[in-house]
Amino acid sequence: MISSTTRLPLRIPELGPYLGKLVTGTGRAPGGLRLDAVRIRLVTRVFERVGEAKRLAAREQRQQAVGAIGRTAWLEAWEEAVAGAADLLVARASRRIQAEAEAVRIPRRGRRRLAPSAADRRAVGARLGSAGAALVPALDAVERSGSAALTAPGSDPAALTGWQEALTTAGRRLEAAWLALEEAIEVESAQWERVASDVARWRRSLWPVAVVGLVALAGATWFGLVLGGYVPPPDWLATLWQQVFRG
Repeated sequence: MISSTTRLPLRIPELGPYLGKLVTGTGRAPGGLRLDAVRIRLVTRVFERVGEAKRLAAREQRQQAVGAIGRTAWLEAWEEAVAGAADLLVARASRRIQAEAEAVRIPRRGRRRLAPSAADRRAVGARLGSAGAALVPALDAVERSGSAALTAPGSDPAALTGWQEALTTAGRRLEAAWLALEEAIEVESAQWERVASDVARWRRSLWPVAVVGLVALAGATWFGLVLGGYVPPPDWLATLWQQVFRG
């Protein structure tokens, strides 16, 4: 067993500079969505985990410190951000579709069917989550190098350096994943906008109106011919006519 006194201090790098636009924001509103709250929550989660890791490392709780900023912590923060963005996107799409459906007077039951379903919401989340594909290998490297850093003696600083580099790489990959998420939201929003446009072009079927109109027109024409003496009235109409005038 290697004594803790033979190990190098477990220094956790500052990740803020490596998060880039995830910290500063991109100034965009992809698909018309304001994602600042989701972005800030993601950054906060990362900073919280870094702070916890530093606290644990200062107390020589090395394994807990490595775990605090390990693969699971990064993934949980990312998945929470994806879920938040997906909820915002689906809610906006639902409001847009419902507004268009109401404008063209689609019946209430039909409007309910047009609303995004739970399956739609899951599918949106899955498509947005794929923006983090490049993040996963970086987090795998964090996990591997973290295990090596825990067992490496002080005479092998490369193991600790490798872990620190894996963390900073994960920070850069998280920034890239966020930028890819914004692009994915643009694409997803455009698809839902096409759905809303299709709803806006909806027109109530006219054939029932046409049928009723033709029947009414035929009836009016026939009645006019009867009154004009061009067509003999049926017995029931003649009887009714006599009863009315006799009354």
